[in-house]
Amino acid sequence: MADNGTNRREKAAAAREASNAGEKRRERTVRIVGGATVLVVVVGIIGLAVFARSSDTGPEVVTASADPSAPLPKGARPAGDPYEFGIAYGTAPAGAPVLEVWEDFQCPSCGAVEAANGDGIAQLAEDGKVTLVWRPTTFLDKNLGNDSSLRAVAAWGCAADAGKAREYHDIVYANQPLTEGDGFPEDRLIAFGAEAGIAGADTESFTKCVQDGTYLPWAANSTQVFYDAGIPGTPLAKLDGTEIPTEKLADKAALDQVIADALAAK
Repeated sequence: MADNGTNRREKAAAAREASNAGEKRRERTVRIVGGATVLVVVVGIIGLAVFARSSDTGPEVVTASADPSAPLPKGARPAGDPYEFGIAYGTAPAGAPVLEVWEDFQCPSCGAVEAANGDGIAQLAEDGKVTLVWRPTTFLDKNLGNDSSLRAVAAWGCAADAGKAREYHDIVYANQPLTEGDGFPEDRLIAFGAEAGIAGADTESFTKCVQDGTYLPWAANSTQVFYDAGIPGTPLAKLDGTEIPTEKLADKAALDQVIADALAAK
């Protein structure tokens, strides 16, 4: 009898222990499931916040479609030219090497090249050693979600009409925002005209040209050529079709030597 009582007590204790263990497992399960539910809800909220943020289109941006028949600013090469829609600069004779430079006014590397050797590049053209063709593109607008490159190129075309292509080009780069994507408000693009030396009667026509977006299609045309050519980015320079490394473009002595070698080979 004593043995049977002992066995009963042992069995009862074992049952209580098993019951307690089961209850603990159920508690853990509830906590895990509850935690997972909270996690799903939190992730869902974060997802909604990211979606809402990415869906915020922000201020309306100016756009333009390529139109080869659109008007060209002074000095721009026509559609079908090997350097179509680029702005030519300099006094080089026929047959001189052609130095083409693809650039975007919002491109920090382009700004760095301009700061390092912009004067040297322009001087080669002014000395008649090369025909310089600036080839504008606005591809960074798409990357940055704004329209600053498009509007800056169009305003540059207006400045070219006033005979201030180089001056305006240089001033835009000199005022390139420190933060990529901050862009150029229209009032600044108009103010750059005065800084470039546009004065008198030209001021009114320049301002109207900028405000009317006269050369937006021209900027779009040049950008379409950029895309069609499969150019990966800016700056990109070529001398008679042969690419020049950016480090040489930014170094006056190195670029001068590239041009000297090209002239000697003619």
